[in-house]
Amino acid sequence: MRRSFNFINFIIFLFAFLQSGLTLAQNNIIIEGMIYDEYNYPIPYASVGIVEKNIGSSSTEDGGFKFFVTNKELLDTIEISSIGFQSLKITVQDFIARKDKTFILKEMITELGEVSIESPRNIVKKAVKKLKENTLSNKHKLGILYRRWSVEDNICRYFIEQYIDVLDRGPSSYIQAFDVKQSRNSSDYRFIKNEQDRHALKFMELNNPLRNGPPISSYDWKKIDDTFYENEDVIVLQGNLRNGNTITFYIGFDTFKIYKIKKNTTVMNQGKRLTALYIYKNNNQGKLYLSYHKRQWEGAVGTPDHIRRAMRQAGEKERNYIPISYRHEIFVLDLENDGNKIKFQGEYEQKDMTLYKIPYDKSFWTSISIPPATKFYKKNIGELESLYDVPIETQFQYSNR
Repeated sequence: MRRSFNFINFIIFLFAFLQSGLTLAQNNIIIEGMIYDEYNYPIPYASVGIVEKNIGSSSTEDGGFKFFVTNKELLDTIEISSIGFQSLKITVQDFIARKDKTFILKEMITELGEVSIESPRNIVKKAVKKLKENTLSNKHKLGILYRRWSVEDNICRYFIEQYIDVLDRGPSSYIQAFDVKQSRNSSDYRFIKNEQDRHALKFMELNNPLRNGPPISSYDWKKIDDTFYENEDVIVLQGNLRNGNTITFYIGFDTFKIYKIKKNTTVMNQGKRLTALYIYKNNNQGKLYLSYHKRQWEGAVGTPDHIRRAMRQAGEKERNYIPISYRHEIFVLDLENDGNKIKFQGEYEQKDMTLYKIPYDKSFWTSISIPPATKFYKKNIGELESLYDVPIETQFQYSNR
C-alpha cells in the first residue's frame, strides 16, 4: 500500500514539474531582429529593450539583437536607439505580430556645427564632474556575458565564455565584487598558454579611462564631430596624449552624459597595442550603466624552449618572440538596481579566468538570450574549428565535464 501511495505521489510531482517547465517555456518570448540605417548598413551597439523594466540588450556589430520577454511584457514598449539616429518605438505585441523583424533607423542631423560651444576641455571637465550624478552610482548588479579569445601566432586557439554577476557602483567608482556563475570553453589548442594575473573583467575596469589611467586634464582635447542620441545633441571630443595615445568621448550637449568611449593605446608598459570600446545606456531612472564592451590587446612573449626545439626539428628558423593577443567581447544581459533584492557572494582571489572551475551546465547556455553570432564571433570560432575540423558545440561537449 505504501509503495502504491509513493508511486502516485511521484506521478503527481512529475506532472506538476513538467507543467511548470512547460509554463516557463511558454512565457519566454524571443525578441530577435536586425537594425539597419537608410542605406542598408547594419547599426552596431544600439540599445534595444523595454527601458521601464531594464529588459533588453545591445545590437551586435552586425546589427542583430536578441533577448527574452514574458507574457507580462506584451503591452510594454520596446525602444531602439543609437547614437546618430532617431529612436524607434514599438509595442511587444506589435513586434511579435510583425513578420519582418528588420528595423530601419533614420539618421538625425545636428546643427551644433553652427552653435558656439564651450572649449572642449571645459566640456570634458563638466562631464567628469557630473559622472556620479549621470550614471547608476548606487549599488547594482550586472549580469554579464564575458567572451575571451586567446590568439597565438595570429590564430585563435582557445575560447572561454562566462556568465558573471558583477556588483558595481558605476564608472565613478570601482567594481565591488564579482561571481562567476557559469563557464564553458573550447578545446585548448594553445602552445604557450599565457595566464593573466587576474580575471579579465578587472582589465575591463582598469582600461576604462573613467575609472583609471592618466588624468583627463593631461590630454589635449579637440572637437572632431557632432551627432545625436535620444533627443539630445552629442559632441564628439578626442583627447590626445603627447605619446600618441588617444581617447574619444561622446558627450551629451545638455546633460553632459558620456554615452560612448573609444580608446586607442600604442604606448604602454606591457604589450604593443590596445583598443577598447565602452557603450552606456539609460536605465529606467535615466541613469547610465554599461551596456557593451569590446577590446583587443596585442603583444608578444618570448619563445618557450619546447617551441624552439620544435622549430629546429622542423627545420624552421627560430624566432625570439611569438605574437599573442586577447580579444574580448562583453554583453550586459541583466540589470538589478534594487539594492534590497541584491544578494551577493563574490570572488576575491586574483587569477586568470580559465582557472575558475565551474561545472558545465548545458541547459543554462540554451536558456539565456545569447546574442546572434557576429562576423567577429564567426571569424574567431572559425579559426578554432579549422585547426582540427571540430565544431565548437562538439568542443563544448567534450571540453567541459
